[in-house]
Parts: sequence; C-alpha cells; structure tokens
Amino acid sequence: MTTDTLAPVNHDLAADLDRAFPGWMRGMQNGIYSGVRRLVPSAADAEDITQETFIRAYRALSGYSPDRIRELNLPGWTWTIAVNLCRNAARTRSRRPRTVELDRDVFHRQDGPERHALTAEENAAWEARLSRLSPAQRTAVVLRHVVGLPYKDIAEATGRAEGTVKTDVHRGLAKLQETLL
Repeated sequence: MTTDTLAPVNHDLAADLDRAFPGWMRGMQNGIYSGVRRLVPSAADAEDITQETFIRAYRALSGYSPDRIRELNLPGWTWTIAVNLCRNAARTRSRRPRTVELDRDVFHRQDGPERHALTAEENAAWEARLSRLSPAQRTAVVLRHVVGLPYKDIAEATGRAEGTVKTDVHRGLAKLQETLL
C-alpha cells in the first residue's frame, strides 16, 4: 500500500472501525500470511499467527482515537504485530522439547495461498535456504521480497534502523544467492 492509498483506509477505519475493519483485513491477510509463512516452520503456525495479528490489531484499534488511527502507518504497524508474534512463537518453540515431526504435506491444506505459488518440493527448498539466514536477515528478506514492504515499514515492524534493515536484506540475498549457485 502506498501513502496515497493509506489515507482512505485510515479514514474509513477511524470513522467506523466495525464496518471498515473486515475489508481492510481481507486486503492485507494474504500478504501477512505469505510473509509469516516464510518466518515460521508450518502452515498451521502461519495461519494462527495471521489470525492473532488481526485480533490484536482490532483490539488495539478499538482503543485508539480516530486521530491516532488516521495517522497510523497501517502496513508497518500491522507487520510490527506479526513479527512480534513470530518472535514469540520462535521463543516458545525453542523452550519445548524436540519431537519427531510428521510430514507436513500430509496435513497441508490444498487451498491456501502458499499452495498455489509453490510445489511442496519448491517450498521445502526455500524453507531450507531461508533457514540458513540469521533471524534478522530472514525477516528482512521476507518482508522486503515476499511481502513487498518498503524499508521504512520493515524498520518500523522490526524495531531496527532503516540502514540496518537494508544491510540485512543485502547480506541475506547474498547468502541466498550462494545457496543457488
């Protein structure tokens, strides 16, 4: 979303959150899911985090004044919520004992947006490549090149300086390029 398209969305949400929220959510949910899917190990985790992102966004927006909603950078703000949920999920996973993981494709839904984009083999190959990146690089590369966020929004979502985000993207892409050679 560009700054030009944010103003009407922000205005609509500020004017009537309950009426405007579903449309705004539908417009963002595939992008959030697709990006989160690259940051977590399973489609089920991505679905849960996507859903929780919008639940938290709605709760927060319902407590904001209309003026504050109009001033929000909605994509960056929403991705801040999603990235923090991804971090929390990773922290929780690291505290659990390791278990044997079943083949994800057995339980993978056939109708998800990710399924239309990549085959299971391609998806597994990209998961393996992305897992070689540091968490900061992986997040920055996914938000920039899968989701399509501008550096400014990525910086806001991750809490890192814009220059650091650019470095993370550059170094992450360089590592990915090495794995493709």
